Amino acid sequence: MAPAARGAKRRHALSRKMLILFSALLSCVVVLVVASLFRFHSPKPSISISRVFDGPPKIAFLFLVRRNLPLDFLWDSFFQNADVSRFSIYVHSAPGFVFDESTTRSDFFYGRQLGNSIQVLWGESSMIQAERLLLAAALEDPANQRFVLLSDSCVPLYNFSYVYNYVMVSPRSFVDSFLDAKEGRYNPKMSPKIPREKWRKGSQWITIVRKHAEVIVDDDGIFSVFKKYCKRRPPVDSRNGKLNLKLQKQHNCIPDEHYVQTLLAMHGLEGELERRTLTYTLWNQSATKMENKGWHPMTFSYSNASPQRINEIKGISHVYYETEYRIEWCHTNSTSAPCFLFARKFSRGAAMRLLSEEVVDNLEVSALLATPP
Repeated sequence: MAPAARGAKRRHALSRKMLILFSALLSCVVVLVVASLFRFHSPKPSISISRVFDGPPKIAFLFLVRRNLPLDFLWDSFFQNADVSRFSIYVHSAPGFVFDESTTRSDFFYGRQLGNSIQVLWGESSMIQAERLLLAAALEDPANQRFVLLSDSCVPLYNFSYVYNYVMVSPRSFVDSFLDAKEGRYNPKMSPKIPREKWRKGSQWITIVRKHAEVIVDDDGIFSVFKKYCKRRPPVDSRNGKLNLKLQKQHNCIPDEHYVQTLLAMHGLEGELERRTLTYTLWNQSATKMENKGWHPMTFSYSNASPQRINEIKGISHVYYETEYRIEWCHTNSTSAPCFLFARKFSRGAAMRLLSEEVVDNLEVSALLATPP
């Protein structure tokens, strides 16, 4: 073979090797770049990632309070008869308030306050933000599978075993939710983010499964709309004179009565709900000269917290929703059951009567596990 031909062949072979080496290096660079992009730009893991846990599932009792827990002595009695591996406690109180031997009579609440609590104002978005903070804290424990939101005036109507089995046997959340057809609380500025047909109303006192707690905590879009457009109308002030007429035409939106219900409707989750609350409230319609008629929760005192009255509440088997012409018959996992496990608003005197007369009694848990007819 001529020298020129051999040289050309060697150059061709060298070029081929260089091309192969370059291709290999380029492939490595591409792999590294893709891996880097994935590492730095992929979404952060959501709190909704469920983790495996050992032991029985727990109920997270979430107390949303102004400062202390005035009915802690009654809840202490409730938790005394419970298996500590089956519940956890979280309290959202005023920022800086600490639950210890100087602020509560029950050691169940020692140190159970959130470290990131905020100042809460009634009728403001801070109320639902506090609820979200409670849920976020409770979701850190993978054993928490049910979440019960309670106020500082709530009382249990049954013992722990009955409450535990009632909520655990049901795969559904208990969320009071109905169409808000008659009131002008929906602000058209919420559309298209929140369409009118998804607007719901209901009690803020919810009992939810972990999946729905995750939806609430992971939400940013709907919450931001509520912060901007769902606001309480200013109260009537006689000093404002005719200005009151203008102010009262504003949308009167109470965020905690709409947020969870609307959010779950937006996610198409209403089929996973028992559309009622487990917390009983006695409402009374009142009016003053400068106010429109409005419904207000009545407070139970010692005199009207009799065993007979409490048994009447326990005997309620259905709830009627006027705006939907709907009767909600109370079930848990398709088994007929009392509608309410808790009640509010109770004074200290009323709670003392419940405790002294042993009104918070037991029902046969087996009744919840019976096969429905």
